Amino acid sequence: MTNKGIFFIAAASSVALLFALNVLQVEIGEDLPEADTMAMAPISLGNPAAAATLQTRRPVPPRTAADVPAQPAIYNQHVEVGNGDTLAKLLLRAGVDRTDAHYAIKAMSEYVDPRRIRRGQDVTLTFESAPTSVDARTQNKSDTFIGFAIEPDYKTEVRIARAEDGNFRAEQRAKKLDRVPVRAEGTIDSSLYIAGRDAGVPPVIIARMIRLMSWDVDFQRDIRGGDSFEVMYERVFDKAGKPVYNGAVTFASITLSGKRINIYRHTLEDGTVDYFDENGKASRKALMRTPIDGARLSSTFGKRKHPILGYTRMHKGTDFAAPTGTPIYAAGNGTVAYAGRKGGYGNYIRIRHNGTYETAYAHMKGFARGVRAGTRVEQGQIIGYVGSTGRSTGPHLHYEVLTGGKQVNPLRVKMPSGRTLEGKELASFLAFREKQDRLLASLKGTELAASNND
Repeated sequence: MTNKGIFFIAAASSVALLFALNVLQVEIGEDLPEADTMAMAPISLGNPAAAATLQTRRPVPPRTAADVPAQPAIYNQHVEVGNGDTLAKLLLRAGVDRTDAHYAIKAMSEYVDPRRIRRGQDVTLTFESAPTSVDARTQNKSDTFIGFAIEPDYKTEVRIARAEDGNFRAEQRAKKLDRVPVRAEGTIDSSLYIAGRDAGVPPVIIARMIRLMSWDVDFQRDIRGGDSFEVMYERVFDKAGKPVYNGAVTFASITLSGKRINIYRHTLEDGTVDYFDENGKASRKALMRTPIDGARLSSTFGKRKHPILGYTRMHKGTDFAAPTGTPIYAAGNGTVAYAGRKGGYGNYIRIRHNGTYETAYAHMKGFARGVRAGTRVEQGQIIGYVGSTGRSTGPHLHYEVLTGGKQVNPLRVKMPSGRTLEGKELASFLAFREKQDRLLASLKGTELAASNND
């Protein structure tokens, strides 16, 4: 082929390429800047050197941080406390800086003892994502720890967050909870505990019911087959609808040999919460007959053959057999007159309630923290634990009631009554009682299945 032919082929190819690019430019609807397109002068069509340097697309500008897809700025990480974990270990394992972990835990200590975290407890950690950068020097920057949240109990949340000055602050919040009334009833064949359990009542509610009614009922001797009970209490749910707690007993009733005893939980105008019978008389007496839960009456007041000494002598109290370590409660408000070892009584506490009544507790394993002579105690407060110290054949509580310094039968003595409502307070209670009776009636036949969680 001649040189002239080669020139015409090259020129035709250049024209075809120029036409194709112009068509492409029209089809995509983009006006390419003059500097970014091939040279348009006719002379370039016949210049192979110029054709070789023609640009057929726009140059790609350098990438910037704005071109990188944005990541979530704040995110949470949920972790669970494992066996043997401390809060510090948990935070370090999650990648939190040691110094940040120290000061965050220190801030939390205002509301929660870090040593009290328990296995299975959830902790929510919060981080801020490190900014994404094309700069190689900052690409591996770690996310920033902002704080964490922990729930020390079913009703409280504590949040620890980094403030603007970089220090950590703690805040305690009340969780939103729903309280739903639950009703249950049953027939007692052998014990209230078994009947309640069979009716689906959680053990903690049965224990509360027993304690509330123990001023009027001797649960070891008064119960007969065919007796019955009824109870209404609060079931507490969190915002997710999960049951988290069994709340207060709001109504309880027990029928013993045909005699019905009712008690209602009522809040007085001064904020005091107490339990009253249907006539507004406080069910709480000055002294409890049985200052222990779930115990078996093993020996009554009166003459008996002593199990260790071997001869008959007066047993000046009531014995309740229970496992070692079972809590023992103060039978009433008062002042501890004696707390220490006392001969055959072993570890012994005596409480002075007023000028007439005292109570005594013997054979204890030990005393509750802070309980010593001169300590003021309240009814139902734990003062010690069941043991077998002194002259004892096994773990039990020896309980005495003294009047004028002389032991009397705790199961026979007429306990001094609590307050009786009058006037406006009585009228308010009676209106409340009617409201509770209507609520109780509305729940009949629609009892909720209760779980055995506390």
